[in-house]
Amino acid sequence: MLGGGHEVAWGTWQGLRAHLDTQGDRTRVLILNLDAHFDLRTARPGTSGTPFDQIAQACESAGLPFDYACFGVSRLSNTASLFERARELKATYVEDTDMQDRHLDDRLAQIDSLIANVSHVYLTIDLDVLPAPVMPGVSAPAAYGVPMPVVEAIVTHVRRSGKLRVADLAEYNPRFDPQGTGARVAARLAYRLL
Repeated sequence: MLGGGHEVAWGTWQGLRAHLDTQGDRTRVLILNLDAHFDLRTARPGTSGTPFDQIAQACESAGLPFDYACFGVSRLSNTASLFERARELKATYVEDTDMQDRHLDDRLAQIDSLIANVSHVYLTIDLDVLPAPVMPGVSAPAAYGVPMPVVEAIVTHVRRSGKLRVADLAEYNPRFDPQGTGARVAARLAYRLL
């Protein structure tokens, strides 16, 4: 799935879940979100800040586990209540300060550990996880962010796991990208998903 606000994650999840349900597959799905924000707000109707809480509620209603990991979280861009909500849901999260080049081997090992416990992976990338100079084309550019080589390595690593079932790239907005820098970055990540 390419484009749109991160509310597209709710639709992507519903499509994946419907497909798995037609197969009678109730095995675990890891949602790996590369994002500066948890997107676990509990407000309704749904917005770009709510999709993973919506998914958590849908999983609870269906008696399914909610395996959610958010890598690249900005401490300064999430409220204390969102960190608390992540803990309530037993989400795995890694802050952007621990997602730098020097941390890559540890992050890939952590991702391998998460993937080992599931049958399927849904990878979702909010482009605001990248530093603002690399990705200006988002409504909430990251002051710190996760370096492009780290994001690209994670995308490639997850794709090669053999468990990636669906992926999306969200939050690109050409209005904030007059030079087209962000578009080229998003295109490169999309290519890595192929």
